[in-house]
Amino acid sequence: VWSIPDPSTNLCACAGGVECAHIRVIATLRLPVMMPDSRHEFGRDSETSAEQFLRRKGYAILERNLRTKIGELDLVADDHGVLVFVEVKARTTGAFGGALLAVDRRKQAKLIRLAGQYLARRHLSDRVCRFDVILVQGDAESSFQIEHIEHAFDVPDQAGW
Repeated sequence: VWSIPDPSTNLCACAGGVECAHIRVIATLRLPVMMPDSRHEFGRDSETSAEQFLRRKGYAILERNLRTKIGELDLVADDHGVLVFVEVKARTTGAFGGALLAVDRRKQAKLIRLAGQYLARRHLSDRVCRFDVILVQGDAESSFQIEHIEHAFDVPDQAGW
């Protein structure tokens, strides 16, 4: 909701403090505020829904919320021998685009670094891997819609894989 204050209270003071006809318009965007706990809970519920979705598709979940110094892998799964790094994005509405828009190049680079670290620490240099993105949209009171993009992005040649 945009609110614009009363223009008469926003006259500028040009020329040494004498009021003129210039009007400063200050707009405030009021967004619904989600408390940190409810946002965290919404994210956790979304990741749980994504995990259940993948399990129903036959994936074996190997890791969830794996944290390192450089970031977090939401889900690591096995899809019939393919190691899958899954980024889960939660949205209450579709206003910000779909799953592919939710993971920009910078986020992709970070996920690639995290996956490389995961593989190196587990001595898994010979595993076939891929990156998936799951967008969970909606809220827990009604139902979540899940958009799953397999092979959401590739590892660039310069990444050293």
